[in-house]
Amino acid sequence: MMKLKISIAVFSLTAAVFSAQVKDTLAEKMLMYQLPIGGWSKQLSDKSVVNYDAPIDKNLLKKIKSTGDDHATIDNNATSKEINILIKSYKTTKNPEYLKSAEKGISYLLLMQYKNGGFPQYYPNSAIYRKQITYNDNAMINALTVLYNVAEGKNDFDVVDSKLKEKSKIAVQKGIECILKTQVLQKGIPSIWADQYNEITLQPDKARAFEPISLATGESVGIVKFLMMQPVTPEIEKSVKAAIKWFKANKIEGYSYNVTKQNEKTVRILAEDKNSVIWARFYDINTNKPLFGDRDGSVKYNYNEVSEERRNGYSWFGDSPEKLISKEFPKWLEKNKLSE
Repeated sequence: MMKLKISIAVFSLTAAVFSAQVKDTLAEKMLMYQLPIGGWSKQLSDKSVVNYDAPIDKNLLKKIKSTGDDHATIDNNATSKEINILIKSYKTTKNPEYLKSAEKGISYLLLMQYKNGGFPQYYPNSAIYRKQITYNDNAMINALTVLYNVAEGKNDFDVVDSKLKEKSKIAVQKGIECILKTQVLQKGIPSIWADQYNEITLQPDKARAFEPISLATGESVGIVKFLMMQPVTPEIEKSVKAAIKWFKANKIEGYSYNVTKQNEKTVRILAEDKNSVIWARFYDINTNKPLFGDRDGSVKYNYNEVSEERRNGYSWFGDSPEKLISKEFPKWLEKNKLSE
């Protein structure tokens, strides 16, 4: 009987060690791409885009190793994406290296957060607009969602070190406070959010030449969804309801926005469509009039006046507020027993 118990124990230990050594191809690549500071880049030192499908040869490995911390970012879902994938990979493989790497990434998110709760697009790189608090492309919301999952132990993040969980809870609350403070007021009435903000004054700011100071619909949808994940407070309730009211008031009826390929080139077409509802990507922060930026820094209020390169090279309209208004917001009201 004793020998049987010993044999079972040895087998269990062997199985555990084997399990810990199981490797996931994508996760292994992410370990290689992780920067010393803990974050990940979207581009390598030679400005080539990070591509996890590319086989890693000596030349690529050299580029990866020469990419420094200044490339660490949360733009284009960088860092948030890797953390999420590594946590999933750890769940299936139990390889401790994946959890260790994910926790290092989480520590990076905590490190980059400003005291006011906002997140810059890059850290430690503070050049040009990279130091701005950035909602653009859901950068800050992606980072906060990771920290929310850490804090609440959701979506497989229950395995994360308890110290990081406590720090993440504080970070999420600071992030919510920043979100509520940066909701743009129009004559004292909350509207939606801008793409980016001055990290000190918390005032809306411009980024690239074709991204002027404006209200940003797609990013604001992501912000509202994040707020609806949180326990309802009077401040959150007011913020969400105000944003929904703004979306309803500023929809563009009777138009569709389609992306096609013509002679291998992307062509974006705004067309009349009586059954369609869309929203402009950007709206004038004072008048709520749709606006469009161009490469030369100019602002247009007529979509057809935008240069062909920018008209087809940037997504100027979308319909993401529709689902938020018609499905997600009503469910949120019902769940929390709130009236509209």
